[in-house]
This record gives sequence, structure tokens and C-alpha cells, in this order.
Amino acid sequence: MERILVTGGLGFIGSHLTERLAEMGKEVFVLDDFSVGRTENLRAMSKFPNIKVVHGDIRSAKLVNALVEKVDSVFHLAAQCLGLSLSRPKFVHQVNDTGTVNLCMACLKSSPQRLVYVSSSEAYGTAQYVPMDEKHPLLPTTPYGASKAAGELYVRAFACTWHLPAVVVRPFNTYGPRARTDVYSAVIPNFVDKALKEEPPIIHGDGNQTRDFTYVSDTVEGIIRSAYCNDLVGDMVNIARGEEVSVKRIAEIVLDLTEMSDKIEPLFAKPRPGDVRRHFADISKARKLLNFEPKVSIEEGIQKYIEWYKSEY
Repeated sequence: MERILVTGGLGFIGSHLTERLAEMGKEVFVLDDFSVGRTENLRAMSKFPNIKVVHGDIRSAKLVNALVEKVDSVFHLAAQCLGLSLSRPKFVHQVNDTGTVNLCMACLKSSPQRLVYVSSSEAYGTAQYVPMDEKHPLLPTTPYGASKAAGELYVRAFACTWHLPAVVVRPFNTYGPRARTDVYSAVIPNFVDKALKEEPPIIHGDGNQTRDFTYVSDTVEGIIRSAYCNDLVGDMVNIARGEEVSVKRIAEIVLDLTEMSDKIEPLFAKPRPGDVRRHFADISKARKLLNFEPKVSIEEGIQKYIEWYKSEY
């Protein structure tokens, strides 16, 4: 049985990734400090005896070394989020970047078959051209985006200097069940929450800013395929729907699917600090190397999220 470490495995994407790996028959060790990961996600994973959760901090080199020694591969998702980076940038740097260096050092000692660093489209900043391929410059607009870009560079430097078998994955705007409404960039969860309460969704800015919204099952599929692609070692890949959708259009879809479009209209507020203006991924590399093809449309994905939200709340 392949043994895998998922850092941040109780978070939104991390918990879905952990479950999918367990379904594939892997023995999965989860490292999480429970600051972003939720106990609800832990309960959802309780049906899998091959998942073992370790409560700990990615900044602890001793703990990270001990866990990496036990596994064959590592998926690194542990990170503090965008919103927190605006109020506590130094703390976010320490977790996101010191934690990544700790993990890279541990991998040098124990030589796992693969390290998959899960970055973010926020590392790109606002699109300089579209669609955004992997050669697009990294011009982050927030401390969070900067920390993810720095993490990428550390991972790639370790790959170049010491031949660490690492892959960098850049997911774009993932959404779906377990996505939290209290996260800075959670547009779809917040719009759904407001609409189901018969309250107007709040659009920051003019609503014409775009994102490449990707359903969580598609993101997880891309991450896993990246781990088993030898051609991606030392390289990076976008994982996304490959479709540009405005925030204003998301509000329209949510109001239509919740049958609120005749009752409420969005409210417009001032733009958020560091908010990117445009994201639209080129996923031709993922299609070519991973045979990756996203399956869930934006309308279908939002409907799935609405159904999950109703069942939970």
C-alpha cells in the first residue's frame, strides 16, 4: 500500500484530496494544525480507516521530518489564507514559506518518490495576457500570492539543485462542498449563503472581474494526475476549468438557481485590497501531459454546491 502525506489535509481542497487518495487504496497521513481545516471535514473522513490525522504545525521541522520518513509521496497544501495575509503578512509568510522549506529539507533526507506542491493562481496576480499559460509571469498582488509564488520558487530550486522529484500545481479558484463562507476569496459560497437567506449577494468592485472557477473534484483529479506524471517533474502545470466567468455572472447564476432572481439584486461595494482583475487559465499543458479534462460546468457545480449547502445548513 502506497503511503502518502497530505499537509493541510483537513482543509477544503485537502480533505477532498485525502478522501480520494483513500478511496484509491492509499494509506494517507494528514498533517493539519486545525487553524484552517475543520473538524466537520474530519468527521466526513472517519469512514476511511486508512486515513491517519496528526495534529501539528508545518513549521515544526522535527515533526515534518518524522512524517516524511514514513511515506512514499507528499502532497503539500498546508497554508494560511489570502484574507489573513492582509492583516498578518509575517505570520502567513512563516507558515507558507518556512513550512515549505521545512518540507523540502525533509524530502531531501528521506527521498520520497514525489513532492507535489499545490500553489495557487494567486501567484500569477492579474492576467497580463489570456489565456494564462504556465509561462505567464508571477506578479502576485497580495502577501498570500507572494507566499505561494515564493513557495514555488523554493520547490523548483530544490528540484534544480538537489534533483528533488517535485511538481508544482497551480489550481484556479476551486469551489464545491466544504468551501467556507468566511474565507476572503470565497465568492460562490458567500453568494449562495446570502441568496438562501434571501439577502442580496455583495459584489466588491464593478463585478466585471473574472475568475476561472473550477469544481473541487476536477481540481483534485488534476492534482493526483500531476503526481504520477514523470514528464512534470521539476515543472509546473495549471489545473482549471479553462473558462473565464465574471463575478457578476456568478451572482446571476446563483440567484437563478436559488429562485431568487425576481426577489433580490446584488449590492455593490468597494473593491477588495489586492483583488486580481482577470484570471483565465490555459490548460493545454494539463490536457496534453495528464489527459486532463474538467467535467463539471459552472452551472452544474454551483447547483451541486447549493444542494450540499442546504443539506448541511
